[in-house]
Amino acid sequence: MDASPALVLVLSFFFLVFSGVPIAFALGISAIAAGCAILPPEVILTIVSQRLVSGLDNFALLAIPFFVLAGVLMNHGGIAARLINLAMVLIGRTPGSLGHVNIVANMLFGSISGSATAAAAAVGGVMTPMQKQAGFPPTYSAAINISSCVTGLLIPPSNVMIIYAVTAGNLSIAALFAAGYVPGILLGGALIVTGFLISYRRGYGAGERATLRQAVKAFLDAIPSLLLVLVIIGGIIGGIFTATEASAIAVLYAFILSVFIYRSIPLKRLPAVLIEASITTGVVLLLVSVSIAMSWVMTRADIPQTVTSALLSVSDNPFVLLLIINLVLIIVGIFMDMTPAILIFTPIFLPVAISIGMDPLHFGIMMIFNLCIGLCTPPVGIALFVGCSVAKVSVQSVIKPLLPFFFSMLVALVLVTAIPELSTSVPNALGLYK
Repeated sequence: MDASPALVLVLSFFFLVFSGVPIAFALGISAIAAGCAILPPEVILTIVSQRLVSGLDNFALLAIPFFVLAGVLMNHGGIAARLINLAMVLIGRTPGSLGHVNIVANMLFGSISGSATAAAAAVGGVMTPMQKQAGFPPTYSAAINISSCVTGLLIPPSNVMIIYAVTAGNLSIAALFAAGYVPGILLGGALIVTGFLISYRRGYGAGERATLRQAVKAFLDAIPSLLLVLVIIGGIIGGIFTATEASAIAVLYAFILSVFIYRSIPLKRLPAVLIEASITTGVVLLLVSVSIAMSWVMTRADIPQTVTSALLSVSDNPFVLLLIINLVLIIVGIFMDMTPAILIFTPIFLPVAISIGMDPLHFGIMMIFNLCIGLCTPPVGIALFVGCSVAKVSVQSVIKPLLPFFFSMLVALVLVTAIPELSTSVPNALGLYK
């Protein structure tokens, strides 16, 4: 491989990013600069322009704007309080129960909205004052909220899973959705165990036992929200509709639930909701299009093959290679948002994973898990900043309380990496993946 295109690509990309250029423009400019080291500039400009358009010509990507709109509708639809009440009924009597309620509520809300930041803002906004009144330090409450809001990215439906499935070569979205359940629940369970141990040692009290009437009311209030997940995932797994069709159904369901059943969104606010969803969708799809153009340049420059050969020359031990990949992905997650990280590093590391016999489904869940951890870390962890803003604490003050939860996330990541069945057993059992 000629080293000059790869060198131009890497140096120009990081120079632009650290200069404050938005990621999408940094990707596009660096792809053009590197491409000019391979082909004449006029040819590269034509090819990149074509890739920007043709890269989005994928039916599966149509699910992204629909799921984004459904998530925005649910975020404004008043479901957070109902899911918190349900979580209180489920685990309200354990030591430090309000912290565990925060985790379970984030798992439920995140899986419905598909957004870590929305979960951190909606659930944290309700739980933080309750925890403060119960004697929890605000920094501890923020740490729980920040670490658990990312669980919804592993528990489907999840837009980052759709992006990985498309980038990995049209992998089954239904299978990837099913693969996320056990790792997502494992992550939530690890955080609950950590919170329980901390609460037991510090003497954080349990909540009040819910009466039968309160429990029934909490379940009935939460059922319409939970049915969204059941309808979407059940329909996809049952073969009733595709993930793209499911996303459109999710919008219709979320609209009826938020506007007519919960009545949390008046009709006059719908234009603002549509604008918010459009902005988010535009950002995501722009990143997808320019990343596809960059992937073409990387392929022409033989960068994925070179990285594969370089890593295999270091060691042929799968555990050593997976350790290296995990360390790189954690570092990448610290400095880069999930969507561009998946789009850039999937073509680079997936061939390495396949060469050592790793299932693409397993690799995708491992990669998403790694990048979820990065959302909770400075300097660009958006979940960290949203969680601190909601709790009204500084980023510096929450780092120490975050460390035990960060460690439990790493333990769960090791288990997901080392045990492929955690990711593949559910889709295999459902016949979604061979």
